[in-house]
Amino acid sequence: MAYMRGSVWKNIDWWTVGLYLALVIYGWFSICGASYNYGEPEFFDLATRSGKQLMWIGCSLGLGFVLLMLEDRIYDTYAYLIYGILILLLFGTIFNPHEIKGSRSWIVLGPVSLQPAEFAKFATALALAKYIGEYTFSMQRTRNLLTVLAIILLPMMLIILQQETGSALVYLSFFLMLYREGMTGAVLFSGVCAVVFFIVGLRFGTEMMPDEMTSWGEFSVLTLIVLLAGIQAWIYKSRGSCTHMYILGIGGGIILASSLFSCYVIPFNVCHLQLWLCGALCVFLFLLFLRERLRNYLYIIFFTAASIAFFFSTDYVFNKVLEPHQKVRIEVLLGMKDDPAGAGYNVNQSKIAIGSGGLFGKGFLNGTQTKLKYVPEQDTDFIFCTVGEEQGFVGSATVILLFMALILRLIILSERQETRFGRVYGYCVLGIFFFHLFINIGMVLGLTPVIGIPLPFFSYGGSSLWGFTILLFVFLRIDATREK
Repeated sequence: MAYMRGSVWKNIDWWTVGLYLALVIYGWFSICGASYNYGEPEFFDLATRSGKQLMWIGCSLGLGFVLLMLEDRIYDTYAYLIYGILILLLFGTIFNPHEIKGSRSWIVLGPVSLQPAEFAKFATALALAKYIGEYTFSMQRTRNLLTVLAIILLPMMLIILQQETGSALVYLSFFLMLYREGMTGAVLFSGVCAVVFFIVGLRFGTEMMPDEMTSWGEFSVLTLIVLLAGIQAWIYKSRGSCTHMYILGIGGGIILASSLFSCYVIPFNVCHLQLWLCGALCVFLFLLFLRERLRNYLYIIFFTAASIAFFFSTDYVFNKVLEPHQKVRIEVLLGMKDDPAGAGYNVNQSKIAIGSGGLFGKGFLNGTQTKLKYVPEQDTDFIFCTVGEEQGFVGSATVILLFMALILRLIILSERQETRFGRVYGYCVLGIFFFHLFINIGMVLGLTPVIGIPLPFFSYGGSSLWGFTILLFVFLRIDATREK
């Protein structure tokens, strides 16, 4: 590594620091608007949410200063140690007697409550950067890939045991970094397929075709599996092979003919025939593998079998694993239920607040929805509705543009790193910020499930603000060592 010459203040990326300060200041004013009640003490009084947040902001600025002053080698040298400490802390938090809103993810130290899951993101990013940055690492080695998955999944499982599913899902953002570092696109493709199969199967699982015996959800998913297998056979086929034509032509023809026969001649469950068809498809591909020795056929077989197993396990996961409030939120999001006074209350009220802001908003402290406390969690997870109501479309767009500028800046900084350690850590930070931004704003607008994750630098709370500050300023310190 080429170490920094001169002061860190000459090499630090001030554009990123400026964006950070702009977002933090904008976030504080939003908390003032969301939490202030007329007749209460001033904004700067520590008895108010805005006063407490100002204290957290001051601590964060001091924390950022300390992180920039530390030697950058510390983060590389002690990455595994930091990760191990946070894992132990996450494990210990599971048995924490203090429960806040049904979650055991908080450590209460007198008047201060801290959430280790917020700091574990930084520790996991460091551990991934350390491991992937090793000279002998290769994404194509199964052992290396399994180790990377273990580093990501271990804190996820511990956080899930704390009844904090939303924070655990944030760790999926690390897969964006893995994709940048050479992970095959098949993993990303499989993830997208899993989401599509889950949504289609759940949304249309109870709706029946005209034969009154075949579920539209099962029929659609099984048809997609056959078609995707044919497309993959076309992409990975050997020269002169017509495998994809057999799969798409014969498979698609059988599905079409059987569905028409069931609807207009003799009704029967077409999905049973589709399952037999998928089994025959796997046997056919295995015989082709034995003849042509093309390993891609095994991948298609695995995709087909895993897709079927995943699809038929979703019903069990949805009904037996998910908590009742999580099930209702998904059903409301997919339009399966209309519960404006229950699970859909938060989203409905946030939509009303954002919509009432119009183009330029009602003005600072003039939001009626927020002042009358119609929106639950309006200064934490649903803080963006305060921005929409008081600042309108212009203010909301400004916030999104500031975040997009920060994300674009992180991409630039990551790509100019001279070491894989710096690049991997930078993309981990980028992925976490992007995931929080996309999911938080999406759930406020009713586009994604309500999973309870904060909007960076905006949502009230010291743990999230400190966690995001640590993530960002450690990367700025790493970047400052780059040869200018």
